Amino acid sequence: MMEGFQPWLMVSQYIATRSGDADRGPLVRLHPSEARKRLLEDGELVWVYGPRRHELAVLVVDDTVSPGNVVARDILGIAPAEIVRVVKHDFDAGRSTSNLG
Repeated sequence: MMEGFQPWLMVSQYIATRSGDADRGPLVRLHPSEARKRLLEDGELVWVYGPRRHELAVLVVDDTVSPGNVVARDILGIAPAEIVRVVKHDFDAGRSTSNLG
């Protein structure tokens, strides 16, 4: 279950790479103010929740992206003009032994 304030973002641009491209892989670019709202830092691993699925991606904080928008690269299940959420990945989840009975 997800908690807290998680404002939606619109995908303003989607970049799809090919196998020969130098820079590849899931990446999301956010405006610095949007990253601060979500307590995210540049280079951090984040969840990107789209309308059909969610995926992990690397975050890049970029002033050229408009506030309220996101630029996505190689993230399956999203397309331009769709609404997504970008959420901090919780590395501590599932590490307790209290549920092992």
